[in-house]
Amino acid sequence: MRTRPLKVALLGCGVVGSEVARIMTTHADDLAARIGAPVELAGVAVRRPAKVREGIDPSLVTTDATALVKRGDIDVVVEVIGGIEPARSLITTAFEHGASVVSANKALLAQDGAALHAAAGAHGRDLYYEAAVAGAIPLIRPLRESLAGDKVNRVLGIVNGTTNFILDKMDSTGAGYQEALDEATALGYAEADPTADVEGFDAAAKAAILAGIAFHTRVRLDDVYREGMTEVTAADFRSAKEMGCTIKLLAICERSADGTSVTARVHPAMIPLSHPLASVRGAYNAVFVESDAAGQLMFYGPGAGGSPTASAVLGDLVAVCRNRLNGATGPGESAYADLTVSSMGDVVTRYHISLDVADKPGVLAQVATVFAEHGVSIDTVRQQGKDGEASLVVVTHRAFDASLSGTVEALRKLDTVRGVASIMRVEGE
Repeated sequence: MRTRPLKVALLGCGVVGSEVARIMTTHADDLAARIGAPVELAGVAVRRPAKVREGIDPSLVTTDATALVKRGDIDVVVEVIGGIEPARSLITTAFEHGASVVSANKALLAQDGAALHAAAGAHGRDLYYEAAVAGAIPLIRPLRESLAGDKVNRVLGIVNGTTNFILDKMDSTGAGYQEALDEATALGYAEADPTADVEGFDAAAKAAILAGIAFHTRVRLDDVYREGMTEVTAADFRSAKEMGCTIKLLAICERSADGTSVTARVHPAMIPLSHPLASVRGAYNAVFVESDAAGQLMFYGPGAGGSPTASAVLGDLVAVCRNRLNGATGPGESAYADLTVSSMGDVVTRYHISLDVADKPGVLAQVATVFAEHGVSIDTVRQQGKDGEASLVVVTHRAFDASLSGTVEALRKLDTVRGVASIMRVEGE
């Protein structure tokens, strides 16, 4: 074993960063044995240096992150500060000064992953980011290494623990959205401002990363269709149960049937109770991967939190340090396929549409005619009503999203349709 330690700079020492530092200290001997050399925490960049950080030598703490990554003796920079800047500049500076990088920054990778990979390649350094998607669940490495010889056709998953907790609570207790969100906040599952989670921004960033790796095509955050879950109601869950389904906020990355394009999207969807994702409870994450040779694979586990995320960071740290000792680098960006990234309008799926209609003869015929005129085939219809008002629930066969949008606009113009109560896609069949 080499006795000279590999030096690690830690950018950020919050929930994840502090856990990374703790594991590096308490498992130092095991990490050294697995890597083939000791690893030494050489510096910790923070915004509030006066804060007491248990187990971290105060002499290592600095507010000058740029100076830390420029030192020249740093082998690996671990970035867990999040956001776009200064993280982007610090990572590129680290490459320029000879360090490899381990990051958990999903937002930055979804927006500028191609540029960061190019910078890493230009300087012969590694960029690893297992912790950017689904916390402790090994997912990035299986997609870009274990399945490198296979053709991935679909990635379907729950990649945000906060939203899954909220939807699971609504499903199991009949609670409304706000009530479930309040409980998630009280338990620490939701941030004081939960927008990034409940509006799907967090999941969309992860979908961009997964789609890029799975399909060997550059997919940016702007390419991902995003729809939040704030409009999901207890009534939607009642409808889902009547269909033998539940509702999840899903990240869905798909290759087209002809193999020439891909799509990436995030939105609430009904999924059959028989699907493995339906049983994912609480704040857990799960990702379902479908490929030609391997078939169907499911990855499941805690998707967030200090310890789970730190586990993924340390796994990357070990891999990068091993590469460093061997004078090698791991897989970089693979975007050779360069497939077209299609819009949501090109997506084909089933739909569950709930309409408030007048309770009188001929309404169903009018609604069915609108669907037919827009080329959307109806699978089932359920109607209930009294006192002149009714609820009409239509479940379609598979149709293009663009066709469905036109259908809904036409339905709104019918004088017998009082309103569109909800529209939800049906997945996993």
